[in-house]
Amino acid sequence: MERIYLDNAATTPLDDEVIDCMVNVLKFNYGNPSSTHSLGQEAKTILEEVRRKIADSLKVTPGEIVFTSCGTESNNMIIKSAVNYLGVERIITSALEHKCVAETCLEMKKLKGVELVYLRPDSNGDFDLNKLEEVLKSSDKKTLVTLMHANNEIGNLLDIEKVAHLCKENNTLFHSDTVQTMAHLDLDFSKIPVDFASCSAHKFHGPKGAGFAFVRKSSGLKGIITGGPQERSLRAGTENVTGIAGLGKAWEISQEKMEEYKNHILEIKHYAIEQLKDKIHGIKFNGRSADDTSLYTVLNILLPYKNPLIGLQLDMKGIAISQGSACSSGAAKPSMVLMSVLSEEELENSTPVRVSFSHFTTKQDIDAFVSALLEIEKPFIIEKSDSLHR
Repeated sequence: MERIYLDNAATTPLDDEVIDCMVNVLKFNYGNPSSTHSLGQEAKTILEEVRRKIADSLKVTPGEIVFTSCGTESNNMIIKSAVNYLGVERIITSALEHKCVAETCLEMKKLKGVELVYLRPDSNGDFDLNKLEEVLKSSDKKTLVTLMHANNEIGNLLDIEKVAHLCKENNTLFHSDTVQTMAHLDLDFSKIPVDFASCSAHKFHGPKGAGFAFVRKSSGLKGIITGGPQERSLRAGTENVTGIAGLGKAWEISQEKMEEYKNHILEIKHYAIEQLKDKIHGIKFNGRSADDTSLYTVLNILLPYKNPLIGLQLDMKGIAISQGSACSSGAAKPSMVLMSVLSEEELENSTPVRVSFSHFTTKQDIDAFVSALLEIEKPFIIEKSDSLHR
């Protein structure tokens, strides 16, 4: 059975060049980068070259790039350290954040008594930044704002530059979960005064288990994993040289081909929207995922019937999609993101489905997906028609 992969927001397939790079490092660069002998220093050189490459792209200094295992670790480190070491007493966040941010904020409330303030999104999943400014000015408490750059379920993009400047004007720390946008959008942190950001290599055809945190050098953040001087003492432990090398190669490819990949994916996304609108009566799209103002890799669909098994049914046809984020796909109820943007009627009578694209996605993949949806929906359409005639 041919397999069609439409879940790239969860993870992406490894690029062949990334695999070749990692195999080469596994074979020849096995030294510990903290060792002083030549094998160790060769490994250290790989780390520093990747660090410099990333820093150059983001227009920051190499010392502001801290290698971690993933975005979740990066987000945990930033939020917990901001509370434990920077004196943060209040966190402004939202119900649209990834679970690794949402649950870490709740933990800081429970363990450290941090005040949590939630911005409410509108039905499109957007925030009123005037309201954010009001909240920023409403308290003298040391505050951290944590809002993701692009939502992993509905693709809405935050005006990260405007928020960063608002925070700076109000003497507030700003952290953004940029896992979905790193290496997909051109980010210049010399113009965007964000204090902290996060990245996972596996979101742009690099390996799982490798990522980084951007930590502005003026922030004073300290590490929460202690026991060694690695990563400027912000993240103790022997670095994952092979994974970081793969991250670096994936980053390099993504920077070189960003516009090419973006143009291809946008063409695929527009084709998918066109085909779905044409073939499935009553279909809607959640948040701004169908707009060109959203992240181009994500499309969140609202099917006009209730079918909680649709992910399994599509999988049986060889098509991989998501019914939420990868971290909550096993949940029996809708995610907090969808509960925030959908009405009770929509939640009760419709089925949300997330598809996400990469430069490997083809129009033939979309045709197969739409065809499978049409086949799956037949009994639901018949049932709806029967109920109308009773």
